[in-house]
Amino acid sequence: MFNRERHVVLILLFFILSFFIGANGKHFVLVHGAGHGAWCWYKVATMLKSAGHNVTTIELAACGISPIQVQEIHSSISKYHEPLISFIESLPPKEKVILVGHSFGGIPLSVAMEKFPKKISLAVFVTAFVISENLNFTSLLQENQRRLNSSQQDPPQLVFSDGPNSPPTGLLFGSKLLASNLYQLSPNEDLTLGSSLVRPHPIFNDEKLILKETRVTKLRNGRVPKVFIISKGDIFIREDLQLWIIERTGPYVEVKVIKDSDHMVMFSKPKKLTSHILRSAHKY
Repeated sequence: MFNRERHVVLILLFFILSFFIGANGKHFVLVHGAGHGAWCWYKVATMLKSAGHNVTTIELAACGISPIQVQEIHSSISKYHEPLISFIESLPPKEKVILVGHSFGGIPLSVAMEKFPKKISLAVFVTAFVISENLNFTSLLQENQRRLNSSQQDPPQLVFSDGPNSPPTGLLFGSKLLASNLYQLSPNEDLTLGSSLVRPHPIFNDEKLILKETRVTKLRNGRVPKVFIISKGDIFIREDLQLWIIERTGPYVEVKVIKDSDHMVMFSKPKKLTSHILRSAHKY
């Protein structure tokens, strides 16, 4: 009898706890970087869910398990980040989300902040690119390319979807580049996972269209609080470039630093990253 009563009490406590967690839980939307997919958030998403929060991992176009191919979207960056825009559009009128973007995923975040400033309570940029009124897409990529050339990194492989005599449609991070510059501090099993699942990242050739589709303003984009998480051991988007971006991005609320982490912070330091995300969400 005692064991039965204890079992009933435990069930009641579980439902009470679940109610309060659900009432106070936040909704995190995780956006992956170039060549990757929703799969790369499996550790962070699990920890956020275990803490009682709702988590959505976005699959951008031609990434992860998306059926779209890279040659279908390289003419327009808006097609690339359309899954994120459509998801935010579908949210209930009063629901707000916290966006978390990694690497190139900071570009879709910046655009979403411009389109839906009232739907986003906080944007967290994890060793990420950022677009602002003072830093456009072209200037950002030019500076990144300059620093990549100076660091003598192995370049990604060009992908020619329509044959070698046609313009390249994508960039592919090969296993050697992943191991040496992106996953060098991550567990071997995550490198194996990444090497199996990484897809070509589209090359967007129409500069005028890109600038139009990624234009943001301080009036709208600047209304969303921003937190930056620097990966100190990142040799793909190095700390100096991360700081250069932050200095030109406009108002932000906080900068956090994670040591002994590579570019794939969600693999090399998932607990620390999740902790920073949760603390920022609680504060802002």
